[in-house]
Amino acid sequence: MTTRSRRRGPELEGALLDAAWDELIEVGFTKLTMESVAARAGTGIAVLYRRWANKDELVLAALEHYRNSHPVDIPDTGTLRGDLLAALTGMGEARAAFFAVTAAAAFSGLLANSGLTPAEARDRILGDQPVSRARIMYQRAHDRREIDLERVPSAVLAMPFDLVRHDLLMDLKPLEPARVRSIVDELFLPLVHGGP
Repeated sequence: MTTRSRRRGPELEGALLDAAWDELIEVGFTKLTMESVAARAGTGIAVLYRRWANKDELVLAALEHYRNSHPVDIPDTGTLRGDLLAALTGMGEARAAFFAVTAAAAFSGLLANSGLTPAEARDRILGDQPVSRARIMYQRAHDRREIDLERVPSAVLAMPFDLVRHDLLMDLKPLEPARVRSIVDELFLPLVHGGP
């Protein structure tokens, strides 16, 4: 006879958040309930309410969990341009579904009971993961003397990733290669190199 071990701590929380993500994908925010997530996770509803006060909090946590557990790779092509093209393309491909689910949830009423401002919700859902992970890429470019990090404002370093997130939110699909090249070649590189 096989006995199933009881999930606890991070393992249980991960399973609950995975179940919430799966439920969000399958039925959408409007039809998702605490009961449906508990049933999908194979646990009691009280387990959810001990961690999250309501559906909004659970879905926000599920979105954060999905984003954090599916990081976008930071490439090392040997050039800043190559790294940016690969990173932004990868981000667009990896995050398109995430942005579609997030936008659908937001437009279906997510955040109505969260008490968060739009900026707080954006920061919580999207985080700064691409920009913080891109610092590695920028540091390598600095070490190769492609850019001088002491002279490039942080807003400029964030700009390519901000533009990709904007396009993903507006279009809900990966960016076209021409758009990625435009962001890198026509906007970002001229700014960090001091001219077109």
